[in-house]
Amino acid sequence: MTDDDALAWDCAKALYESDVASRSLGIELLDVAPGRARVSMTITEQMLNGHRIGHGGYLFTLADSAFAFACNTHDVATVASSCEIVFLAPTHMGDVLEATAQERFRAGRRGIYDVTITRGVPPEVVAEFRGVSSSIGKPVLNR
Repeated sequence: MTDDDALAWDCAKALYESDVASRSLGIELLDVAPGRARVSMTITEQMLNGHRIGHGGYLFTLADSAFAFACNTHDVATVASSCEIVFLAPTHMGDVLEATAQERFRAGRRGIYDVTITRGVPPEVVAEFRGVSSSIGKPVLNR
């Protein structure tokens, strides 16, 4: 593991420990590297909408969490300045979803990250998300 990989994991673990929203939804941190993160979540009955499919807000939250972990891997505290999501397939109770975030651009205070949400093997894409980040001028880690 490189120093950059270790830093990315340290930042993600610190963020995850204080991320009550992600943890309360059962979102798990699976993999992290500089500018990249992969998380998972299982659709529960409480996450179903009136059509008995996964509520889009929970998919957005899953993608937003992956985005947050990815854009904070450089030890620069970063938040979303804008995001959008496209829902491509419905999800159902019991579906195990994975969201993989990838840095596309990062310069100055801004970054662009794409997140793909999949389910199953082979993976079926259920949503695509794009987030624009903005750094807030402090480190993630308190060293």
